Formats: sequence, C-alpha cells, structure tokens
Amino acid sequence: MTDISYITMQAASDTALLRTLGAFIKHHRVQQNKSQSQLAKEAGIVRSTLSLFENGENTSLMVFIQLLRALKLLQLLQQFEIKEELSPLQLAKLEYSPKKTRARKKDTESKNPEPKSDW
Repeated sequence: MTDISYITMQAASDTALLRTLGAFIKHHRVQQNKSQSQLAKEAGIVRSTLSLFENGENTSLMVFIQLLRALKLLQLLQQFEIKEELSPLQLAKLEYSPKKTRARKKDTESKNPEPKSDW
C-alpha cells in the first residue's frame, strides 16, 4: 500500500489522492483474498466500477462507502464524526456552579392559584 505522510498528502494533487484511495481498497481486497468480481458483488456495484475506483478514476463517495462496508472497514469513517467537547472554561463552570439541594415552588403557581370550585 502507498505510504503517504501528512506533508506529502497536502502537496498531492486530487488525482494522486484518488489513486491513493484506489490503492487502499485494492490492498485490502487482496489482503482479504477477494477477486474484483467478488468484492464488486458484495458491494453492490459492477466489476468495472471497482476497477475504475482502484485505478483512481472513479470519484464517487458512495462507491467508496460501499467498498468500505464490503471490506468491513467502515469504522475508518469514525474519524469524521463530530464530537461535542466542552472547553476547560465551560467544564469549570459546570463543576463549580451551585447545585440544587431542594425543590422549590415556581413563582407562577403562587401568584395565580387555581380558581376554587363552587361545589
């Protein structure tokens, strides 16, 4: 498989990056001892589409996801998951904010009591 450092990736053309993705898929296909026809069938695509992808000619993100799923490598997409993180300041505010120790009636309940029944 092609080993590209971060700096090299930044300088690489889009076409070179597509070839890298294709080489990645081909490497894992061969590692799993699958033919192009077999992987294409598992991914729900035609063999020629897989061949184009492996050569860096097919730019469909959907095809890439289908191939990752068929190769059981979908967990690689977790890198793109957005995780909500608190800043240190927000965390400190949460830790040192006063904690409620008892429940209290709301002001609206005491000002507007329910009308008493005539019964």
